Amino acid sequence: MVEKLSEFFPELTNLQLQRFEKLEPLYREWNAQINVISRKDIDQFFTRHLLHSLSLTRIVQFQSGTQVLDVGTGGGFPGIPLAIFYPQVEFLLVDSIGKKIKVVQAIADELKLTNVVARQIRAEELTGKYHYVVSRAVTQLESFYRWINGKLVKGNTYGFYGLKGGDLSEEIYNFRFAFPHKKVTEYNLNDYFNDAFFATKKVVAIPN
Repeated sequence: MVEKLSEFFPELTNLQLQRFEKLEPLYREWNAQINVISRKDIDQFFTRHLLHSLSLTRIVQFQSGTQVLDVGTGGGFPGIPLAIFYPQVEFLLVDSIGKKIKVVQAIADELKLTNVVARQIRAEELTGKYHYVVSRAVTQLESFYRWINGKLVKGNTYGFYGLKGGDLSEEIYNFRFAFPHKKVTEYNLNDYFNDAFFATKKVVAIPN
């Protein structure tokens, strides 16, 4: 896995590579106790979880000192891989399901990720503001944006970046109808990764 990662991301340090190498064994260990990743997907961990999470780095580069909110993080994706990739960025990973947050915090602690905080809370209950919001296949874009609307720091480079899949034309149409003043950009991840998994995978970006 380390060799594959180094091919895609040659800038990674030895410490980052060591942390990434520990991820799959940690998730397999925790998954045996608390199911946060399907058994089918855990066997494709590198592509479907690690590389998929890191694909966001092809679309947006988080600036040092900024704060990123991962909404509906589940087992910690994309937040945990991104926190390893960006050690100078602060990450808040939230989910409404407590057992998932337990796993996320345990893995962050095991990897000594001091830039990660995990909380059991709904996004709409948060009161802070964040430079970036990320998510992976949480819900329809229109509903999701209502949860985070007003929680983003103003700035041209800041905004929401969501990992999505399939045909998003209707979903984006509904979003534009609800938020006509907001710009939406769709990126095809198969432009960046030559793997069948990414054929229908996309990033939806909404700058603040």
